[in-house]
Amino acid sequence: MPGLSPSRANDFQQCPLLFRFRVVDRLPEPPSAAAARGTLVHTVLERLYDLPLGQRTPASAHGLVPEAWERLVERQPQVVELFPDEAARQEWLTSARLLLDTYFTLEDPNRLQPGERELNVRTQLADGPQLRGIVDRLDVAPDGRLRVVDYKTGKSPRAGYEGNALFQMRFYSYVLWRERGVLPTLLQLVYLGDGTVLRHAPSEAEMHTLEQRLRALWERIEECARTGEWPTRTSKLCDWCAHKSVCPAFGGVAPEIPAGAVESALGVTQLTT
Repeated sequence: MPGLSPSRANDFQQCPLLFRFRVVDRLPEPPSAAAARGTLVHTVLERLYDLPLGQRTPASAHGLVPEAWERLVERQPQVVELFPDEAARQEWLTSARLLLDTYFTLEDPNRLQPGERELNVRTQLADGPQLRGIVDRLDVAPDGRLRVVDYKTGKSPRAGYEGNALFQMRFYSYVLWRERGVLPTLLQLVYLGDGTVLRHAPSEAEMHTLEQRLRALWERIEECARTGEWPTRTSKLCDWCAHKSVCPAFGGVAPEIPAGAVESALGVTQLTT
């Protein structure tokens, strides 16, 4: 079923060709140390809340790191190639533990009992795609109020640049609102890279605006899919793109789209010439 997540929506807005490479072509991407660290830290923070109240301590979080590393290697064996030697791997693990230490300066997990963790959320947009994603943590108050929490292992955006970060949270808020009939009271982004918490109270007006934005975005995606024209959009982010070598903007040649891939991924039949 054609679907759209916050990450893929951001991909298209960043560069339609990047969206194509990831969603339609499904080109492989090498792991990065930063992304792998983010996955490990998220795993530890999820498992931390399995522990009883009073035992959710920095030491306990550190103790969960080895198992989280093993799970990461099971899912992505290629991550071991990120480190030239054991000293480099240990240095990387230490950086993950420091991020976990920062978490405890921002929240006391012994005073929290999340309603859901790693929650898959989805809703069908009428005449559009299925909207879906994974919420790191959903806190549910006794009176039914919802708080959506997302952990970020990077640094918080500069003042005035919070829009992209909040797009993801508004997206989750919209899906929960449509599926549960309850608009989350608070959206909370926890930045472990610099110990900052970004909070936002969404409104129904924002949800309607977001829906219109998502519909317009999907229309542009469908148009690209029908025509086979996926324009490039260059920016500083290109320096970190795994597909720069096959990008026409940098002298590369995009691969032929596999037969049926567009319709399979997006539910759109590409026009033939």
